[in-house]
Amino acid sequence: MARRRVEDIRIDDRPSLDTLARRLDAAGGFTAKGFAQGVDLLTEMLGDPQMTTFLSFPADIVATGTRGVLHELIAGGHVEAVVTTCGTLDHDIARSYGPYLHGDWMLDDAVLRKKGLYRLGNLVIEEKVYGGIVERFMQRLLNRLWKQGVRRLSTADLVWRIGEALGPRAGRGSLARAAFEKKVPVLVPGITDGAVGSQLWLFWQMHKEFQLDLLPDEQRLSDLVFEAKRSGAILLGGGISKHHTIWWNQFRDGLDVALYITSAPEWDGSLSGARTREAVSWGKVKPTAHHVTVEGDITVLFPWMVGAALERLGRPRARS
Repeated sequence: MARRRVEDIRIDDRPSLDTLARRLDAAGGFTAKGFAQGVDLLTEMLGDPQMTTFLSFPADIVATGTRGVLHELIAGGHVEAVVTTCGTLDHDIARSYGPYLHGDWMLDDAVLRKKGLYRLGNLVIEEKVYGGIVERFMQRLLNRLWKQGVRRLSTADLVWRIGEALGPRAGRGSLARAAFEKKVPVLVPGITDGAVGSQLWLFWQMHKEFQLDLLPDEQRLSDLVFEAKRSGAILLGGGISKHHTIWWNQFRDGLDVALYITSAPEWDGSLSGARTREAVSWGKVKPTAHHVTVEGDITVLFPWMVGAALERLGRPRARS
């Protein structure tokens, strides 16, 4: 191990995001070091034209302003595929038509229930902004597709249809709209686990010929994995999105670059808490890969990390 001195962090000159990230690297110590290494990996993935980059995340962060960072990665052409959960579509549609509100962790949930308010952590969502909006939007869309003769959809095709239906005005800032415009596939392996999935089931009750076909999604992932010259993944949180991404990459002997950001512990054996080093044993991350796990809250770490990486690359930021 090379001898390297720990340097004190300076902020008296109001450093840029990238400069401060580099100073965290020089400072060493705990999450600061992992954060800086994560910026290095992001810079490597986003700056390599031969890199096929996967982005996976759970739905809850789409309810927050971190949605804007995810939008920038998709709209800016920085990722080749997205793997996420059904709730991402729910929040993306709902936020396209109505605002989510600041709340507090300690609000009285029984009182919120009586007032028609949902609490998601320290956010508050009005019931009228969520369920009804998603239901009307999806039923209009599905009825229109039915009349056009559509009887079968993969989740990637469904997301593009959602993005197209949102239009440029309602879809400003929407992940589905950005994916439609950039033709970035968004795969949702757990599509029935959310409001959009429930609406698909409800529509099916009266239209039994209508089917969701998940196997074309798997083919898209297969093609991306096997055609990739190099493969990288930005894995936010855990669950089915994370596992689906690393599962497919094991068939090419693992990812070349992997960045995990998680707040889950490792000691309970959960996939959400599993570190990148564990994935090496499964062949999901190559032994020679550049990889790091950063412990902490995605909504704090990720916007800063992406901002620093894009600044380092000197790339223009996408406009929503």
